Amino acid sequence: MSAPAKASGALKSVDYEVFGRVQGVCFRMYTEQEAKKLGVVGWVKNTSQGTVTGQVQGPEEKVNEMKSWLSKVGSPSSRIDKTNFSNEKEISKLDFSDFNTRY
Repeated sequence: MSAPAKASGALKSVDYEVFGRVQGVCFRMYTEQEAKKLGVVGWVKNTSQGTVTGQVQGPEEKVNEMKSWLSKVGSPSSRIDKTNFSNEKEISKLDFSDFNTRY
């Protein structure tokens, strides 16, 4: 697996939390698959509050695509009520080498 290529645009990092029916519906697995397909890095995990949280880093356009997926698509049997994004910033280098699920 090759490391995500640094695109011609800026690198971006954003934290997210997804609300709705997002646990017990393979949300983390689909999130990891989508992130790897887009070539972004970071992590995803379930919270004790019934939400899914994580961080995404990569080229700005790819991070924006992932934000859209986290807001509107999700896993086939999930229901996304809302997604909060925070700490969105430009970064000089990636903090992760891949995207994975945390427990």
